[in-house]
Amino acid sequence: MSARASSPFTARTVLLIVLFGALAFLALLYAIGAGETGSRGNDGRAHAAANGLNGYAGLAKLLELEGYDVTLSRSKGQYTTASLLVLTPPQYMDAEEFAEILEKRQYLGPTLVILPKWYAANFPQKLPDSVKDKVKKGWVRLMGTSPPTWTADLPEPYGFESAERNDRSIELSWRGMGLTGSLPDSHSVAAKPNIAQDVLVEAEDGGVLALDVLGEDGSDFYENAWNTTFIVEPDLVNNYGLADESRAALALELVRTAAYDDDLPIVFDLTLNGFGGTTNLLTLAFQPPFLAATLCLILALLVIGWRAFRRFGAAAAEGPAIAYGKRQLVTNGAGLILRARRFRLLAEPYIALCARRLAHHLGLVRPDPAAINAALAMRLPDELPFTHRAEALRHAHRQSDILCAADALKELERKLTT
Repeated sequence: MSARASSPFTARTVLLIVLFGALAFLALLYAIGAGETGSRGNDGRAHAAANGLNGYAGLAKLLELEGYDVTLSRSKGQYTTASLLVLTPPQYMDAEEFAEILEKRQYLGPTLVILPKWYAANFPQKLPDSVKDKVKKGWVRLMGTSPPTWTADLPEPYGFESAERNDRSIELSWRGMGLTGSLPDSHSVAAKPNIAQDVLVEAEDGGVLALDVLGEDGSDFYENAWNTTFIVEPDLVNNYGLADESRAALALELVRTAAYDDDLPIVFDLTLNGFGGTTNLLTLAFQPPFLAATLCLILALLVIGWRAFRRFGAAAAEGPAIAYGKRQLVTNGAGLILRARRFRLLAEPYIALCARRLAHHLGLVRPDPAAINAALAMRLPDELPFTHRAEALRHAHRQSDILCAADALKELERKLTT
């Protein structure tokens, strides 16, 4: 026997708690799969999520304000996008790996490469009180420069040599794309392009600061490949450089040229700087075409949970295994006999019980079968004797026969009491 225990919470409250927990768990799984684990990428390195002097968060924000659709990508799947892909490789990039990315994009979409230059370090945690409140998260100290030597190892028509210039006697000014200006620092990097590359921005001394890879005249690359633009001097477009209006205008022109003066969406890649990586199974589950199956699975789980919630309701409190009282004791004993199917064992006890009751009604001292027969012959001369009816019960085997014979014995008692 069981009874429904009263719950301290209503059904609606429990349902809301379960739904909230399920949604929070799903959100956690999606965040883990998408790489959103708390770090936003503002780690002081040279990429579009960093707001240090060497980062490009300012360029991404500037392009957004100009109306471009800007995305920060943490997935290598964006290497095949038809949008303008902005790559910001680190200082020690593997030339073969980077060349594979460029060659894959030759006939997929335009690419803008911003080469590294600065060695940067984060500010220490312990700073003087006079400057402690002024330093923001992600700010860096510029420690020195070095040109990326791996560009010379890129295959044709991408490869070129680059060199560092640190001569304060040379005016670090630039010109190109109808604009002129100066660099923010005396440390600069310039390239020596080959005949398959077109100069976009150059310094006053002839050093190339930005170039476009065209390929040899008449080649398939020249005729069909998309733009691949290299910004050799990152101070033209990084946060350090965008503090000047002329350099900000040049940055916009470089992006427009790389995107064919079209309103293409712009994707800033972060995977080369250690964020994201290959798409995992959890991320794929929330992307087409697998998204439909995932949503169906979530819906099925909700239906199953709702079904269980509505069917069982509040928890049932267990009662005692054996109830108290004579009636319950008889009921339990009868139930045991029914389950064991030992009906034949009931004959003798029932005959003895009926004999005692008949002897009592007939006024006999002892329940002797012969005496009961004689007394019944005087009171009920037309009825079968007690012993005949008792023998019929003893020899009955089927359940229906046993019930009929037992009812015949009971009939004698009913007729004596009426």
